[in-house]
Order: sequence, then structure tokens, then C-alpha cells
Amino acid sequence: MNKNQVKGVLKEVAGKVQEEVGKMSGSKEQQAKGLGKQISGKAEKTYGDAKETIKKGL
Repeated sequence: MNKNQVKGVLKEVAGKVQEEVGKMSGSKEQQAKGLGKQISGKAEKTYGDAKETIKKGL
């Protein structure tokens, strides 16, 4: 695993937590921010996955 994969997973988890806290508190803003973090985390993890694939292919 490279740093992008780790950061991506951490952002995704943090986003899920933030979304759930938003749901429990009734805050649509926190839910939206949580979803945004999840999307950002998935993108970063995908980037890290691509780097690993290229690294292994060379």
C-alpha cells in the first residue's frame, strides 16, 4: 500500500463518520461534507491503486 491508498481509506472512513454524525444530529450540512470526504477519499485511493498497478507493471 502506498500513502495515497492509506490517505484515501482514512478520508473515506472519516467521511462516513461525519455523515453518520450529521444524520444523528439532523445536520444536512455535515451529511453533505461527509459525503464529499468519502468521494475525495475514494478518488485518492483509486489514484493510489493506479500508481501501484503501474509500479508493478514496470
